Amino acid sequence: MKNITIHKFKCVLLVIAGTLSLSACSLVGLDAQDSYDYEKKILDPHINMTAREFLESRANGNAANPTDTVFRWMKKGLDYAGLDLNEYEKPGRTFLFLHNDAIMVRNATNQITGGFFFSFPIIRRNPDGSIMLDPNTNLPLTDPAKSWSDYKKETVRKYFLYLIGEGEFNFEDLGSENVTIKSLLPANSQPDTDEKSTLKLVNGGKGFDQEGLFTLKIQNNSDLGPLMFNDATVARSAGYIATNGIVHVFGAVLNPYRLITTP
Repeated sequence: MKNITIHKFKCVLLVIAGTLSLSACSLVGLDAQDSYDYEKKILDPHINMTAREFLESRANGNAANPTDTVFRWMKKGLDYAGLDLNEYEKPGRTFLFLHNDAIMVRNATNQITGGFFFSFPIIRRNPDGSIMLDPNTNLPLTDPAKSWSDYKKETVRKYFLYLIGEGEFNFEDLGSENVTIKSLLPANSQPDTDEKSTLKLVNGGKGFDQEGLFTLKIQNNSDLGPLMFNDATVARSAGYIATNGIVHVFGAVLNPYRLITTP
């Protein structure tokens, strides 16, 4: 193994009164050089389990790390919607996973300030059931959702179907141009008729992508080409190779429709 010396900082020699010289790096408590044995490692993207096993192992913790619950809110949504988790066992698919932050972010005062619950809030209603409007803007008054049960089950089920793509799409299958992928969401799907959130108001009042399609591409910038979904959201981590497909994880809200569609 080769011993490598790495120069961390470019140090400047300070001369004081013509007699005293100090290293600028030493002056601020930093060594000019660090020597250590460097071993090159390439992380193995294979997780050696199905997408379902990956989801469940990190939803409720596992033996190795009982506090690992980054997919807890995704699992809660799937359970609420009654979506058969065997969909995450089937082969030849691209699975878009939601980190807890993609669903709900709270600030220091425990207010919900981000995620799906914030982006698609619940519409306030008058006692007669009509939408409560802001008198200044004439727009619906809303409050962030607090749980998946604030949405209709059918709406949540359709949302998670949209986050499963047919075919395997990893980095080597993608480039700087959008690749359009068919999801499990049937074409012409819309939120439940009685949906209480603003999801029924977006995308021209259709809510979901009317072709059941989403896009992925590698964003060509200085951030080492992060994976981007629907021209809007960059993956938190990506390229996990499950035994039955590819998993990409997102830590910000995924809108269930494309921002840019082709004729």
